Amino acid sequence: MSPIVLEDGSGSSRAQILPELGFNCFSFQVEIDGRRIDVLNSESGFEHGDKKGTRSGIPWLFPFPNRIQGGRFEWQGQSYQLPATDGRGNAIHGFVMDRPWRITTQSAQTVTAEFQLSVDAPGRITLWPADFLIEVTYRLGQDRLRAEIRIVNTDNKPLPWGLGTHPYFNVPFELNSTSPHCQIQVPAKEAWELRDFIPTGRRILVESRNDLRQAINLNQNTLDDVLTGLDVTNGGTEVCIEDPASGIRVIQAADAVFRECVVFTPPGRACVCLEPYTCTTNAINLQQQGIDAGLRVLEPGAEFRTWFEIRVESAIDANKTPANF
Repeated sequence: MSPIVLEDGSGSSRAQILPELGFNCFSFQVEIDGRRIDVLNSESGFEHGDKKGTRSGIPWLFPFPNRIQGGRFEWQGQSYQLPATDGRGNAIHGFVMDRPWRITTQSAQTVTAEFQLSVDAPGRITLWPADFLIEVTYRLGQDRLRAEIRIVNTDNKPLPWGLGTHPYFNVPFELNSTSPHCQIQVPAKEAWELRDFIPTGRRILVESRNDLRQAINLNQNTLDDVLTGLDVTNGGTEVCIEDPASGIRVIQAADAVFRECVVFTPPGRACVCLEPYTCTTNAINLQQQGIDAGLRVLEPGAEFRTWFEIRVESAIDANKTPANF
């Protein structure tokens, strides 16, 4: 497999994307203050295509992020049973993260690819109520990587959907630091109560263990939480990872439609996942119980556009001027 390489015109940033495995951006590097920062964490050999698509870089989770309990749901009077893929009997992370996507346009700093269920995974078309197309454009700037997303209902039936990404961020950013000294901050006041990784349907106030409104060191807690009630400013949300020893901060900004953030500290790895979701886990079942779980529905022929981005900055310079793409 040959990854696609994006480079900005000044040589300050570089990204590598593997279209054959979920259009995953598995490497993003930024030069700042004369240092090369490796932002994303990926398993060794990921570029060869022999690793799981959900354990490295930026996996795309669609038409549902996280789990569907037991892989079972009903939609408009029809029952669906998805394969159990999480080791606990649940379906997890959708249909697009482990298959090839088709490149449609490419330049030095941008690349666009698309995935249509009936075209690119026809064996899965019966697993979801409607066909869909998802299109992602990566845009590389001097200090940031932006993803622009377009979702299209290509069917003649309503399309229920939820979208998530699962970025793995390196901690620390440099060898002279250590991951316990890195800090994360997520301005969320609530969490979904979970039982065996599935929401009970109750949203509860964050506790000291998962209250990340003020930055905490990564050694304080092991986390695998679905946070919600995020602060929204100027139509979007921001979460942060900071490495005080290196003086580097990584900001992940997202459209306000990403109303949930999963915070996950993978065991045995020097990384942390801050995962923006448009809905919570098991949303297609919760929504039909009258619970606002964030599930969205596209009518036939309709489309939806959204975005998220990752940028790198000096921790002492929180007022950087946004880059122009």
